[in-house]
Amino acid sequence: MTKEDKKQKNIKLPLYATKVKAGFPSPADEEIEKKLDLNEYIIEHPNSTFYVKVTGDSMRGAGIFPDDIIVIDRSKEACDKSIILAIVDGEFTVKRLRKSDKRIYLQPENTDYEIIEIREGTDFEVWGVVTYVIHKPK
Repeated sequence: MTKEDKKQKNIKLPLYATKVKAGFPSPADEEIEKKLDLNEYIIEHPNSTFYVKVTGDSMRGAGIFPDDIIVIDRSKEACDKSIILAIVDGEFTVKRLRKSDKRIYLQPENTDYEIIEIREGTDFEVWGVVTYVIHKPK
């Protein structure tokens, strides 16, 4: 990796101190709080974090849509209600992890899809916890 490549990976853009309301507009301050590198903002554990592009709409109720990019942290422990990237019988899926009465379920956030129960003998592995979702507004 050249020095130029390294410089382009650490691009810091202005982060303004003014908070923006989603309601009525207000005059914006011209004060920059600091320079922001999105990688520093959204990645807590760089050595165990990666991005994945989403297909399908089973998680739309959680604000995850087709073509979104999800940020996965493999170092975080998945707990009940975490949104996770998992492998189930050899296929990747993004679902909400649910644990109840020593049972494990993968819950979609779209009623068009069924809950997946992880039964004995199911090939199942948690690959990481979804920490952020990046998508364009529609």
